[in-house]
Amino acid sequence: MTAGQAPLLEVRDAVLSFGQTPALRGADLSVAAGEILAVMGPSGSGKSTLLHCMAGILVPDSGEVRFDGRRVDRMREPERSELRRDRFGFVFQFGQLVPELTAEENVAMPLLLGGTRRGPALAEARGWFPRLGLDGLGGRRSGELSGGQAQRVALARAMVARPDVLFADEPTGSLDSLTGEQVMEQLVDAVRENGTTAVIVTHEARVAACADREVMVRDGKVTSLRLERTGP
Repeated sequence: MTAGQAPLLEVRDAVLSFGQTPALRGADLSVAAGEILAVMGPSGSGKSTLLHCMAGILVPDSGEVRFDGRRVDRMREPERSELRRDRFGFVFQFGQLVPELTAEENVAMPLLLGGTRRGPALAEARGWFPRLGLDGLGGRRSGELSGGQAQRVALARAMVARPDVLFADEPTGSLDSLTGEQVMEQLVDAVRENGTTAVIVTHEARVAACADREVMVRDGKVTSLRLERTGP
């Protein structure tokens, strides 16, 4: 994030424990609008917990989480649910597609939940398939898709409602190297095209290399920052 730029997302001194096990120990992080941020760290470092707090999935025990100037940590669950539905998109490691639905129905789901009628929602969903190399796959269910295809469907589902922020938690963790690179290229292209802010949790340097900036999480704190990229 450049100096003087107001953050779209901000975490201040976030603390969260699961029982007696601390996950965040005073984490601080700011993300600018339109920025692609990679959150790196070893397993168990707290990076996924940090993402879940930023997205309103979890509420820290103490500290602040702000989105667009609003205190997410003070919202009631219905408000946070509405925020996740209307302004956030999500891609997880294994896609988490609904197996009973077709690929295009999975992509249309955020629009349907937001009140869009089925016909227009499916039409909007279909528009993402050629963009992501999924032509002809809209009628397939998740069990009929390869891992890379399923993850592209999950990306389309995350982006179909044009969210302000895309949260991606190990989006290539279940893919081979080549497929993972292709999915990341498409993810970056999609967020750039739509002006979407992206927070990508990963432990892979090749994934983090796609971001504008990287932060490192260790032992529940953002312990090191890598400077914003200024060139290729």
